[in-house]
Amino acid sequence: MTRHLLEVDELSPAELGRILDLAQDRRPSPVLAGRTVALLFEKPSARTRSSSSVAVVQLGGHPVDIAGSEVGLDSRETVEDVARTLACYHAAVGARVFEHSKLERMAAAVDASGSPVPVVNLLSDRGHPCQALADLLTLRQHLGAVAGRTLAYVGDGNNVCRSLVFAAALAGLSMRVATPAGYELEEADVKRALALGADLLMTTDPAEAASGADAVYTDVWASMGQEDQAEQRRLAFAPFTVDEGLMARARPDAVFLHCLPAHRGQEVSAEVMDGPRSLVWQQATNRMHAMRGLLLWLMAQLEGAGG
Repeated sequence: MTRHLLEVDELSPAELGRILDLAQDRRPSPVLAGRTVALLFEKPSARTRSSSSVAVVQLGGHPVDIAGSEVGLDSRETVEDVARTLACYHAAVGARVFEHSKLERMAAAVDASGSPVPVVNLLSDRGHPCQALADLLTLRQHLGAVAGRTLAYVGDGNNVCRSLVFAAALAGLSMRVATPAGYELEEADVKRALALGADLLMTTDPAEAASGADAVYTDVWASMGQEDQAEQRRLAFAPFTVDEGLMARARPDAVFLHCLPAHRGQEVSAEVMDGPRSLVWQQATNRMHAMRGLLLWLMAQLEGAGG
């Protein structure tokens, strides 16, 4: 069966490690030579569009960007028909969508058609697995082995947090998640992470989460589509800014991560964001390397040589 990546915990720990190993290969095999990859964006994108496109080129392929308005998922044409059409032409399909269910329908339609075309989640309302791969790659580069280390996530229990918790569980990385009351991860997601063997602490106290951590991570307080909640969220999240005071509670050599875009003076202070402990730009660069590793692994699965 064709392997897709709609959420990071569809991987085993060994598969996750293999993808990260492949991501560090700076002279990869041109497995996409003479082939194309469809990159469909219902939502705006900066890092995901660029990192995915460059990764395809580095593997010898040609990326084909498609705006959501061009295909009109479930308005101009059904999700299933779009997926089947793209599978006629491309070696893989990546999609950045509003509803995660659209990705599930795309993968199901491609499988039903018999086309050996992987579908990759480039971001949905439920997860951001490619970001989580880049995050683990960044921590691995800085810390070496991540198993037994501690990552504090401070902010919204959103799609980024969800994928990161699953990835941390697979990698043996302890996680502490601090969110305001009412913005926690869903109970089902916590249970899902615990079933993976997660060492997970949920709290409403940023200081508790950051205490002794090897890395501190945050994200925007209001994501795309939540603009009408911005003021309400600003008030709720005001005590959750990652500043020098909060970083001081982490280990002296702790680093800072942010998936971007960042709003200095809100979820992170300028001093932390632009300071010597920030790995944000290494993290952004790793979006490209992680995508390349993922595509290498997915293509190897099709050839029966991966794992």
